[in-house]
Amino acid sequence: MSDSLRLLFEHSEAVLLIASVILFFSIFAGKAGFRFGLPSLLIFLGVGMLFGSDGLGIQFGNPYIAQFIGMLALTIILFSGGMDTKLSEVRPVMAQGLVLATLGVLLTAVIGGIFSYYLFYWVTGSEVLSFAEAILLTAVMSSTDSASVFAILRGRKVHLKERLHSALELESGSNDPMAYMLTIMLIAYIQNGDMSIGNAVLSLAVGLSVGILAGYLLGRALVWLINRINLHNESYYPVMLLAGAIFIFAATTLCMGNGYLAVYVAGLVVGNAHMVHKKRTRMFFDGFTWLFQIVMFLMLGLLVNPHELLPVAGIALGIGVFITVFARPLSVFISLIPFRNFSFRGKLYISWVGLRGAVPIIFAIYPLTANLTHAGMIFNVVFFITILSLLIQGTTVVSAASLLNLTEKPERKDAFGIELPDGIKSAMSEIDITPEVLKHGNKLMEFTLPDHTLAVMVMRDNHYFVPKGKTILQEGDRLLVISDNDDALRQAWQALGVTNYTMHKN
Repeated sequence: MSDSLRLLFEHSEAVLLIASVILFFSIFAGKAGFRFGLPSLLIFLGVGMLFGSDGLGIQFGNPYIAQFIGMLALTIILFSGGMDTKLSEVRPVMAQGLVLATLGVLLTAVIGGIFSYYLFYWVTGSEVLSFAEAILLTAVMSSTDSASVFAILRGRKVHLKERLHSALELESGSNDPMAYMLTIMLIAYIQNGDMSIGNAVLSLAVGLSVGILAGYLLGRALVWLINRINLHNESYYPVMLLAGAIFIFAATTLCMGNGYLAVYVAGLVVGNAHMVHKKRTRMFFDGFTWLFQIVMFLMLGLLVNPHELLPVAGIALGIGVFITVFARPLSVFISLIPFRNFSFRGKLYISWVGLRGAVPIIFAIYPLTANLTHAGMIFNVVFFITILSLLIQGTTVVSAASLLNLTEKPERKDAFGIELPDGIKSAMSEIDITPEVLKHGNKLMEFTLPDHTLAVMVMRDNHYFVPKGKTILQEGDRLLVISDNDDALRQAWQALGVTNYTMHKN
């Protein structure tokens, strides 16, 4: 048993106490930072650095443990992100998102790598990094970080025009596999030096193809199993889904496929399929995903030695600025040449929301575990650029959208949050009670509704109650109705002058 594990077991209670205190501190710090427009993930990273070796003195320097925790966390984050992505929303921008996730990542890595190579040479007067190492440096941070993008766009409730929200989420969820494969191939090339371009292209094609196929097939199998296993305890279903996500990642990776791509595709399959206890499972994954995001950022904050960032700050700043204002925009505009979905302003916004986060830092650990000569420098440069990205780009996601006039009115929010079981073929509808509606009468019994339609609940001033026929409705009320004839219900709303309503069909 290693000294670190022996120390852990000998002082397990103290370790758990410190860990719980750090988690509490992170949550409160994240809440405070949110008020000032700071991304919560940046706060978690800062808390880890505060408690780390240059702060309060917690020593954590094992890159192998960090890599394992990061791999597990990223698996869960990507699977959960796939579950929360609606295919109906991303389908119109599917091609654009996938091109950005592949060609865009490759262009960012190559363009940024060329600049990094010559910047190091110009600053130091010698070849600090080889050309392959310079491209490796930018390859590990060539993808937009899914955890950061998901957390900021959804947490800030940014509503964007031109389907930009869907495109950004699709790109961030699907471009990590490309950056991962570039990282692994470049490390292998630096160590062995015998990989041809043909072998590299073949390896990329096999990894991506196996990842997509395994993710789809295993995702379908997981849905089939969950719908038919009929467990006596509903709490087992989220656990089974969690086990399934980890199995899909591990099995795909062992079969020479891209495990990260597989879990994201499987999450898409699961999230867009009919599945028992889906709402409970999704709520479980939301909480579990946030836990692993916090743990991942805290762990990475503990891993870094902040005093080692200062010697590379100048070069890291130059590389970070170049990637943000030149390499990323150039790769976006080149990748989107065949498409006409996005305006010039939309492409500028996609370029700006190229957030770096935990994923680049996790990928930067791979050179450390491979014992590359300049792995420490690569890790510190990537860490510095990640902080810079979260601090500048992460805090301007909303303001940049407003500046470019790309925000729009948010969609009507579901007030009741009720989800019918998949077997019930009914439609739920919510309507706002307006003066136009009340012209037809203020009692529920005065409304003409189709047969087999039931008024279930009224929300008034954030209070809920079950209505009766003589219930007097007021302006501003929200009425929930269930019917087995959604077409007739839509006609009834039109007759009543209802223009603002939602319809949820099973």
